[in-house]
Amino acid sequence: MTTIPAGEFKARCLALMDQVRARGGEIVITKRGIPVARLVPPPAPAVDVFGCMAGTASIAGDVESPVLPPAAWKGGR
Repeated sequence: MTTIPAGEFKARCLALMDQVRARGGEIVITKRGIPVARLVPPPAPAVDVFGCMAGTASIAGDVESPVLPPAAWKGGR
């Protein structure tokens, strides 16, 4: 954790944001020696669970027709 005065942060803001993005960590910004803000990298994006298994299954054969002929069904004609 790095601590930096607000005036210095103002002068180096863009460079400090690039540094936090590249290396991680956090920077505490102080005003008159009192912490007032923290600069931290954003959290990693959440993984969407919907569709995560797309393309992993395959259909083998005809899924619409019955496995047994109607005469073999219990109570069939």
